[in-house]
Amino acid sequence: MTPNAASPSSGPSRRSFLASTAVASAAVAGGMPLLAACGGSDSGSRDGTTSGKKAEKLLPAYVASNVVTPDIPSKNGSAAGFTGKLDLSTLKTSVPKKLGKGGKVTVMAPFWGPPPKQDNPYYKAMNDLIGADVVWQNQDGNTYDQKLGAVLASSDVPDVVVVPGWNMTGKIPSAIIGKFADLGPYLSGDKVKEYPNLAAIPTDAWRRSIFGGKLRGLPMPAPNVPNIVPFYRKDIFDKEGYDIPRSGDDFLALAKEITNAKAKRWACLDMKWTAFNIFGVFSGEEKSLGWNQVDGKLVYRIETDEYLEALEWTRKLFAAGVCHPDAMLGKGAVNDPAPKFAAGEFLIYNNDMSHWYVQTSNQAAQNPDFKIWGMDIFGHDGGDPTLWAKNPAGIFAFVSKNASESVIRDVLAVANVTAAPYGTKEYILTNYGVQGTDFTVKKGAPVKTTQGNNEVNNTYLFVASPAPNLAHPDFPEVAKAQVEWQQRMGAFTKKSAFYGMQITEPGRYTNLSNDFEQLEDDVVRGRKKISDVQQAVADWKSKGGDRLRDWYRKILDENGSAAS
Repeated sequence: MTPNAASPSSGPSRRSFLASTAVASAAVAGGMPLLAACGGSDSGSRDGTTSGKKAEKLLPAYVASNVVTPDIPSKNGSAAGFTGKLDLSTLKTSVPKKLGKGGKVTVMAPFWGPPPKQDNPYYKAMNDLIGADVVWQNQDGNTYDQKLGAVLASSDVPDVVVVPGWNMTGKIPSAIIGKFADLGPYLSGDKVKEYPNLAAIPTDAWRRSIFGGKLRGLPMPAPNVPNIVPFYRKDIFDKEGYDIPRSGDDFLALAKEITNAKAKRWACLDMKWTAFNIFGVFSGEEKSLGWNQVDGKLVYRIETDEYLEALEWTRKLFAAGVCHPDAMLGKGAVNDPAPKFAAGEFLIYNNDMSHWYVQTSNQAAQNPDFKIWGMDIFGHDGGDPTLWAKNPAGIFAFVSKNASESVIRDVLAVANVTAAPYGTKEYILTNYGVQGTDFTVKKGAPVKTTQGNNEVNNTYLFVASPAPNLAHPDFPEVAKAQVEWQQRMGAFTKKSAFYGMQITEPGRYTNLSNDFEQLEDDVVRGRKKISDVQQAVADWKSKGGDRLRDWYRKILDENGSAAS
């Protein structure tokens, strides 16, 4: 994981959160079962459905990397952890020879912030290592969906196009099938062994890369453990003697104890995302993950009692006055929690796991007593939680179907470098840049320079990434804590019926549940009632929810359940 990553936004919108998470994951991370489905009507036409033995024939062989051994092996769906000292003089080599054929490769990818110049030292060093001339067509990440739609509707498609999962709406899935190449002839089975770092990508991530019956995607693998962590100020908790809550009632009691509005201290921000976890609500990360079987019936997350109970619990927090005023107004700390969290205006908030490192790194110099830590997720009643797995990959790179074999080979050469494991020369260059220019070494750990922060933004990782890992050479205790948190939470994590499946709903249902996020926010802030949610669910059913259920049931009947 790369130090000095910019703090991600944590706005109230699920889509903006997903985008910011991608930035943080790319900048800070090293990084189905049997179906890829695409359908445009109720007719059951799913050109991308590939299951069982057919899928197995498409998948690359898995060959675990033995170049570097993690200090904490992956367990319960967690990332692997690296906590030992990183000695730059003894870095291993995972790409002993250039695999690129020397050609030019254009890549379109989302980018947040001013894009660097093409001829910068980082790009030059990467291209030299790869053996190809990679030319970046970086696009504003905040409006990437618009650019993506326009490019895929045209005949001028770059050699490589990065498509985040949250942009796979409307006509994008069918465009993926129509515009991009089958990589199976280069990667399926033992063919992938020509690219050892790609062979070490977990099989579940490759399964999720099957679109339209072909292996089309290069994946960014991810842990399947939930990534929303309830963060708290451990230094203040220790000083004040606050106990970590173990139930929903404990949390509310603690929140009341912490809050003192006259002293400008509140307990928390909006805890809705944590509420969904402590009440065991099916995942809202992707629509397909929100469906699961309950007593033999296929049920969507908004139909469950747990969904309503989570909203009601969150409403109680707002009603009790324990949430920071910014949370009620949806501004300020909601968009950037770091300053007011560091100032102690609130002591708890929930967001992507990457905040653990980012906040620690950003506060280390000016606030040495500051300590952010992650609470374990508890069951609302004080028992064990029931958590639901995230998909094992959510961002993909695709190669144009018009690309020549030599260009495809160059793309795979890029991916083989960017998927290098932690502790290798390739990983350090990809994530930190050129030593002396993009980073320096302080206390044995690489630290980015201003130039490095501006130029090494890890867009390369969108082409392909290694198996998930967590490593912070400057704060190894954070990496250790993150992995151990994932492993503890992973023990309570289950896979829902459509886990890992690449599913695109028929276009007529695309916007069916779009209004629920705003409704949730209104309910927890007291502007709407639980009865309004119940009515919205009834409307959802009559307007297409029940027909959508039947559509998902056909997929389940034909391909089986991934539930565990």
